[in-house]
Amino acid sequence: MANVLNGLFGGAKSSETPLPSGDSDFADFAEAPDPVPTDTPTPMGSGAAPAAATPALASKWYEVHKRHTMDEFKVEGMIIGVCVVLFLVHLVGARLNRNRAKAWAKANGPLLRREFASVGFSDRPAADSTADDADEVLKEKSLFQFASYATGRQNVAFVDVDLRLVKRFNPMATLSEMVLSFFWETMAAPQDVMDAVLYPFDGKESLTVPAVPGTHELRGKEAKSTFDGFVWAIVSKERMRELRDERYDLSITFTKDNSKLPNWVSVMSENAEITEQLLTPELVKAVEAAGDAFEYLIISDQPMEKPRTVEEATAARKRIFLRYTLPSNNDYTPLMPIFEEFTRLADRLVAQPKFRAEVMRKVNKVRDDMTAQLRKEAEAREAEERTQEREKAKKAKRDQELAALDAKQQKKYLEKEREKEQRRMAKKQTIRG
Repeated sequence: MANVLNGLFGGAKSSETPLPSGDSDFADFAEAPDPVPTDTPTPMGSGAAPAAATPALASKWYEVHKRHTMDEFKVEGMIIGVCVVLFLVHLVGARLNRNRAKAWAKANGPLLRREFASVGFSDRPAADSTADDADEVLKEKSLFQFASYATGRQNVAFVDVDLRLVKRFNPMATLSEMVLSFFWETMAAPQDVMDAVLYPFDGKESLTVPAVPGTHELRGKEAKSTFDGFVWAIVSKERMRELRDERYDLSITFTKDNSKLPNWVSVMSENAEITEQLLTPELVKAVEAAGDAFEYLIISDQPMEKPRTVEEATAARKRIFLRYTLPSNNDYTPLMPIFEEFTRLADRLVAQPKFRAEVMRKVNKVRDDMTAQLRKEAEAREAEERTQEREKAKKAKRDQELAALDAKQQKKYLEKEREKEQRRMAKKQTIRG
């Protein structure tokens, strides 16, 4: 009975320590951890063996192969793979374009060295260069554009050669160009082409070649390098319509087939007599040998774009253009004759007799008509500018006079001006009626 009363009124306390029932975050500190045994140094000479070190327990935090798998890096792997493929395609495409350009240089370099004293962009003369110096013949302007240059020939100032290749290093750009060319006829499909432009002296050697002491007398004895100006071309029928729309000089010519030429090319000329004199058997054979790779051979003294001023119409110089597509097998044997005819065409134009006066009168009439039209347009523009200047000066004078008047005088001035304008309009209607 006493124990019951003591329990009810707190007379006796339990000797056992109650377990903590509070916050569970401090459950780890309810009991102090047991001490970890450490290695005790053993004095030398004692027979007791040293205690073994406690091995470190492996944690999952340091075991990366257990926390991650290769499946988590699929996207990164695909990105790296695509980058590697694009990089390899870029390298292979750039090398293919360089090989194509070097193949052209090896095939045509000897011909250029035979015809010109200086070829390429090196300081060495063409006679000191070897056939394997393809790098000296061409200059890489970009991964798809290569250029060459030749000078040092009678009747020819210089020749510019431009190789424009397919962008093999960028398949997406090539594909987009192919798609656009399929939907728009004005955009050509990507292909490897060579554009060469020959600039004749045309009697302007003194303006191009520096004078050398003691050669003035010799230069005076030489034949003149001038020839008649005209527009004449041999064009592939696939490019004929496109070229007529793109080039102003070809738009003034007449198109006619010639029985001497293959049926897939046509002649664009200003006069039939010009065709008879220029279409030699050697040129016909060269065009036939070139085949489908040949695009055009143009002799022109007019600008490619329609002139807008008299200066542009009269300042155009004579040029000879050649374009053909590069063969896929790098065999330039069929194209060598047409390129040789291209380099020697200026000599033939200078050596041939002049055209009849009647022929040149018809040719020059087209140029004179264009010059007269441009001069008339220029005079009309000048007259319009003068009219605008007079109107501007008249308006400035009116504003100055109006600003010097008071309100009543300004009102009278405006009413008088309005009446004057009404009388002028009525007079116009009376004249029309």
